[in-house]
Amino acid sequence: MVSRAVTNLLSLTGPRSRSLALIGLALLLSGVAHVAVWAVLGGPWEGAVTWRKPILFGMSGGLTSLSLAWVWSKLPGRRGDAWLAAATACALFVEVFLIDLQRWRGVASHFNRATPLDAALYDAMGVLIIFVSLVIVDLTVRLFRGGVSLPPDMLLAARAGMVLLVVSCGLGVWVSVHGDQQVAAGLEPERYGMAGVPKFPHGMVIHAIQWLPAIAWAARWAGLGERARLRVVAVAVVGTGLLLIYAIEQTLAGRARFDTTTVTAAILAAGLGCLVTALTAIGLGLLTRRAAGA
Repeated sequence: MVSRAVTNLLSLTGPRSRSLALIGLALLLSGVAHVAVWAVLGGPWEGAVTWRKPILFGMSGGLTSLSLAWVWSKLPGRRGDAWLAAATACALFVEVFLIDLQRWRGVASHFNRATPLDAALYDAMGVLIIFVSLVIVDLTVRLFRGGVSLPPDMLLAARAGMVLLVVSCGLGVWVSVHGDQQVAAGLEPERYGMAGVPKFPHGMVIHAIQWLPAIAWAARWAGLGERARLRVVAVAVVGTGLLLIYAIEQTLAGRARFDTTTVTAAILAAGLGCLVTALTAIGLGLLTRRAAGA
């Protein structure tokens, strides 16, 4: 059953990006394996030295790698694609490996320049993620140039998801620069203002490239027509954008994630409402489809 699931997953990608798909699966397994490690060894979930990082970075890196493989397979061919995809897969793998390594060494993986080795590993992670971010920008631009083998609703989901991934990468760079400045000033690297969380907006939409195409696929599976599917995805994109605006506003105002004002609470409610509306339309489509087949 597991091998069949892996085969089905790999079938969604093309030969050019097969390396990204394989590394994505490996990273997902790494994240799951560290869940078991955490269950056995214990320890806090939050903090600079925690099993949370190998778990989340493994799963997040794996999902991102798989999504990039899928997007790549839908683009018109370009010379060097297979090599670039392999280099991107390698960069993602090494990035997560270094984070795992630091946790197994019992030291912080981020904002850690305590020793020359720690500083070198931290700088290496920065270089790797910048390289991957540039590849993501390139893929996003190619998605808008035409010739993409996707229906309109899925194309909208892919384009919006990749744009939001680019935004998330940019925010990730800001998180790193801000954190280094905080450390140099003797302050907490993962705080902005009084209680803002810099990684909050970075993490808010980093996986939109998974959930927006998933919504498009679910709308098709529910039997919705092309126009209805496009509307559902568009509403989900608007909702996701509102969640990003909410996260940015909370952070830049120096407020904790859910220490809302009237305005930010309204933005959050509108964003969630859009996503609920999209999911409700899919649910109604499924009910209609079942009733028609009964």
